[in-house]
Amino acid sequence: MEPVTNPVSPADVAAFRHFNRYFTRRIGALDDHYLGQDRPLGEARLLFEIGDGVSLRELRGRLALDAGYLSRMAKSLEAQGLVRLTVPPHDTRLRLIELTPAGRVEVKEQNHRSDALVAGLLTTLTAPQRTELTHALATTHRLLRLAGITVTLVDGAAEDARACLDAYAADLDARFPEGFDKTDLVRPEEVTGDAGAFFVAYEEGRPVACGALRTLEPGVGEIRHVWVHPAARRLGLARRILTELELAAVEHEFTVVRLDTHAALTEARAMYRACGYAEIPAYVDHVYADHWFEKRLGPPPPTAS
Repeated sequence: MEPVTNPVSPADVAAFRHFNRYFTRRIGALDDHYLGQDRPLGEARLLFEIGDGVSLRELRGRLALDAGYLSRMAKSLEAQGLVRLTVPPHDTRLRLIELTPAGRVEVKEQNHRSDALVAGLLTTLTAPQRTELTHALATTHRLLRLAGITVTLVDGAAEDARACLDAYAADLDARFPEGFDKTDLVRPEEVTGDAGAFFVAYEEGRPVACGALRTLEPGVGEIRHVWVHPAARRLGLARRILTELELAAVEHEFTVVRLDTHAALTEARAMYRACGYAEIPAYVDHVYADHWFEKRLGPPPPTAS
């Protein structure tokens, strides 16, 4: 199944690239002596990301770096006495990296210089202009995060699928006055292959959202367990998951999709209404359902010849 994509205009691409070129030049990202220190931006960023210590594997996923490139940077910083590389006794496949005292001094100075650079950029703006810029940056960050998230069709029994459902269940157990029983979760066979679909959203390699589709009756699908990790909420990710589920429903030749939701999930009801779902009478006796919704779907797109 192909992911949801939208055509991008050349003007949008040009605007993004123009801003990127201006910003990287303005903050000195191209300088081999970033912030006036004796290292390029790549090494400076790696020092910052190490924090209190981390594995190279986690850094590679977090920063989307080639393993060989990361290893070379780590060895260079080790040779400079700024980091220490170790192998934990419990897992000899891992390599841990941590800052040395000299590395912590370097990062402290880096943060000081970075703050001074930003303050210098903002000082000529008025207070309302700085507020406007701060809000614009927050919007930019939110949309870029959403753009970087991938939504993948997975087997309902996959480890990431079950991990998302476990987190979903724990979330509802805390929110519902009556708690939540995990036996209500869909079974893998209900949301795999011809029976349905299960999507997991990934941000920097980590599962952060999910949604399930199962067959309710011939021609009718049911959407279940649309969930987003708290750290990835308010990005628009739930709507993206919902769109993927609707496209999967069309591929399964469902003409209608239904769902139910709990009275405590007011934000979910608002989203479903905004996405074209109409509230209907109860179509199933479900202990956690207080509201029921339905949406009629269009025919599947024509197959390319």
